[in-house]
Amino acid sequence: MVEKRQESIDNEIMQQHDTHYSEDKLWAKIKKYAKKAGSSVVYAVLILYFVLQKEEVPKKDKVIIIGALGYFIFPFDLIPDMAVGVGYADDIGALVAALVRVAMYIDEDIKQQAKAKLTDWFGEDVDTSDIDDQLV
Repeated sequence: MVEKRQESIDNEIMQQHDTHYSEDKLWAKIKKYAKKAGSSVVYAVLILYFVLQKEEVPKKDKVIIIGALGYFIFPFDLIPDMAVGVGYADDIGALVAALVRVAMYIDEDIKQQAKAKLTDWFGEDVDTSDIDDQLV
């Protein structure tokens, strides 16, 4: 009974966040704002995206990932993304909170997939230590 209620709550939350999260919206936001957001924000987004693709991640953790990615995509948040210097501070907070929650699913393969995408977009000299250090 409790499990069915939790599943119902998870489904409801996922439906609410689905209005802000979609793969198309995610890639469009990254394409448009990757340089402005910075490699740390994009790296966190990519890690969460790749963890979301893993079948063994429980639905309740996928809900958290979708919520964090939806917050990143949503243009109206606590600190507007256009605010110079601090626009993505709230986004990174939400992303790191989700990363901490799903850290057990972040393996070297996930990190390598994210780093490969970062290298494509930002070049070879990308520093991912800000996020990697928080995942240890």
